[in-house]
Parts: sequence; structure tokens; C-alpha cells
Amino acid sequence: QVQLVESGGGLVQIGGSLTLSCEAPAGIAFATRRMGWYRQPPGQQRELVASIDTDRTTIYGDSVKGRFIVSRVNDNNTVTLQMGNLKSEDTAVYYCVRYGFRSLDPDSWGQGTQVTVSS
Repeated sequence: QVQLVESGGGLVQIGGSLTLSCEAPAGIAFATRRMGWYRQPPGQQRELVASIDTDRTTIYGDSVKGRFIVSRVNDNNTVTLQMGNLKSEDTAVYYCVRYGFRSLDPDSWGQGTQVTVSS
């Protein structure tokens, strides 16, 4: 496992935008791993928000398609989640993840950052 540090969470109004960032430590061959974001709404299970592979192929959860954009900067070991047209149901703790080498499952999780969407 590696330590992933998220930032950018907070309170935002319905229809607003927010950007989350995740920084991974140096020396972990960041560019060779798929990265992604999960979230856990209150009282619900964790769900995939978005992932971005080493070739920058992206996958999005159905509920965020067309509203969220995931990107990565390998030189900075960072992955970013741009969230737009936020809805109340986007309220959750958001986690940055690193996937295992050639694996479909994460092997490292950040501590999580709270996003609250309110009217």
C-alpha cells in the first residue's frame, strides 16, 4: 500500500462545481498504475466514481457520466476529479485509490475527503 492524500472536499450548493485532487508519493511508479475515485454516501456502500488507466482510458459510474471528469498528471503523481452540476445525491466521502498492478481492484486507499452538496 501507498499513502494517498486527497484534498479539495467541502460544502457546495446544488448545481455547483468542485475539484478534488489526490497526490501519491514519489517513487511508486505512478505512471504504471490505474488510478481512480470511489465514494461512500451516508448509509450506503462504496461505489466507483471514475477511474483512469495508464493510457488515460477512463471509466465513469453511471450516475456521474457527463458531469465528472477524471484526469492525471504523471509528472506530479496527481489524479484529479472535476465535479460539475453537483446534486444532493453526490454527497459522500470521496476516496482516491490506486489499483493493483494489472488488477481490477484497488490496493491503496486515501483517507477520504467529505463532499457535501446542499441547497
